[in-house]
Amino acid sequence: METHKSRKKFIADLFLLLAAMLWGGGYAATKDALNSITPLYMMAIRFLCAGILISVIFFKIMMKITLEDITRGFIIGIFLFLAYTAQTVGLNYTTASKQSFLTSVYVIILPFLYWAVFKTKPTHRAIISAVISLIGIGILSFKSNMQLNINIGDWLTLLSAVLFASHIISIACFTRKSNPIILSVVQMMFSGIFSLLFAIIFEPSFSGIRDSALFPIFYLVVFSTMIGFLIQNIAQKYTNPNHVGILLSLESVFGAIISMIFLNEVFTLNMIIGCSIIFLSVFISETKLKFTFKRNSRNIS
Repeated sequence: METHKSRKKFIADLFLLLAAMLWGGGYAATKDALNSITPLYMMAIRFLCAGILISVIFFKIMMKITLEDITRGFIIGIFLFLAYTAQTVGLNYTTASKQSFLTSVYVIILPFLYWAVFKTKPTHRAIISAVISLIGIGILSFKSNMQLNINIGDWLTLLSAVLFASHIISIACFTRKSNPIILSVVQMMFSGIFSLLFAIIFEPSFSGIRDSALFPIFYLVVFSTMIGFLIQNIAQKYTNPNHVGILLSLESVFGAIISMIFLNEVFTLNMIIGCSIIFLSVFISETKLKFTFKRNSRNIS
């Protein structure tokens, strides 16, 4: 029984690692697509198309949807929509590689959000990790002349990190109560509908998609959204939110590498140091350093 449970957890970890890889590529694809289409219309296309594709593939499962599933998916979808709105709009004002690292801060936010929702106090390790993370973000945001270089895009990205943490916690609340495939579809459809409504209100009229944006949007629809969120919802059923966080934080590594390869973005020394410190905070937050911190079975970090 224990072996079977461990096998499921191992497979879930592999799924989450795959999701991190797919989302890492999403930064470069999004940056490329934004050259041809406005942020909210792009989000509407990626979420609605992905939701429809999953509905068609898993038609029989979707026939079992209940009102409770719709309500739970709606809540998850709200967080997803707000997170991607902040992230996608923010990407217009910052680089893909920098955003991929700033987004990973949600891993540090998770323990405190878990505390707020489930009344489970974080350990000293989690608090120290948060402080180290802030130091890393500060170094990441300074230019070589030590002038503060945090712009509106960076602030929106940090806001998206809070919202992504909320998204993970909401999935943790509902994935054991509803079919993860159904939850995936419902959250995508609601996110897509909200994106479309806000695009119609706040953005210029949709004028079509340029040929140069077809492949990036295809990647976002099929790989980043349909496959990425589907396997996240399935995998989270077999592991805890903080373990999910540390594995998904690897998307920033993949994001930076892919951005350097395909977008020719350059890593400065400050970015390397800042990113290294952020990942040190992630490591401290998510690993059980028994030689440094005493374990508290009631706490989560």
